[in-house]
Amino acid sequence: MVSFDDADPLLTWSGLTDALEAGHLRPKAEIADSFLYRGADTVLSRAAWIDGVGQTVKTATIFPGNEAKGLSKIHGAVTLFSDETGQLEAVVDFHLVTKWKTAGDSLLAAKRLARPDSKRFVILGGGTVAANMISAYRSHWPDAEVTIWTRNAEKGAAFAASQGVGFEADLEATIRSADVICTATMSTEPVLPGVWLQPGQHVDMIGAYRPDMRETDDVALGRARLFVDSYDTTLDHIGELKIPLAAGVIAREDVVGSFYEPELFQRGSDDEITICKNGGGAHLDLMTSRYILNAWGAR
Repeated sequence: MVSFDDADPLLTWSGLTDALEAGHLRPKAEIADSFLYRGADTVLSRAAWIDGVGQTVKTATIFPGNEAKGLSKIHGAVTLFSDETGQLEAVVDFHLVTKWKTAGDSLLAAKRLARPDSKRFVILGGGTVAANMISAYRSHWPDAEVTIWTRNAEKGAAFAASQGVGFEADLEATIRSADVICTATMSTEPVLPGVWLQPGQHVDMIGAYRPDMRETDDVALGRARLFVDSYDTTLDHIGELKIPLAAGVIAREDVVGSFYEPELFQRGSDDEITICKNGGGAHLDLMTSRYILNAWGAR
């Protein structure tokens, strides 16, 4: 049993992104996802097998109504199995894996796509993912100026103060002035209008995970070069891309690269706008869990 408190201090963002890069040099993962819905509630189970790394099954329950009850919206469990024997090697704390996998996924995208001189980082959202992204971005850009925006200005300002970053209620001004934009909401309607995007910006899209969820609009997708962490877990599963693909707004070939294609996953010029959709598939949970177990075992 690998607990959050025992393992979290042993991990680094650079160590994780190195592990993710190494994992994508191995044979492509076999993955299988299942989704169950009850209104706004979701049960998401993801399994992955990477030859030489092992197997993992991660199940998450996402109940947005929990917030009104003073409870976390997301719960779950992660199991890691031996590649050689299939034996259970570890049960790793769900929130530990989710923290590092989710933020590490988008950090790796930003390290490859954002301009090296990026300084102004804007995060849309005021929850756990937003807090983790502050830490992740600053691990690579230590002088990053981070600004938070949320729909509820009072809560957003309090969250920003707790994290030691700025808060801006004017979304348009915030977007236009940013170098890197991160969407970490649970919105079903776009909150990032593409008309506000500026040349040279990079956008990390995290929040949408269901077929009916989007954080960016068609204009944004049409103006940017599009990337994903994995084609298999995004194009036909998440509304961010599934909806515009079905409507003919974009074509599959408009998504030009994934983590499995490092030669394609890079910025073409300083002026282009880049967008990466974080699908957070089970193969990333597996790579992250293996990194965590290795660090925990070496303690």
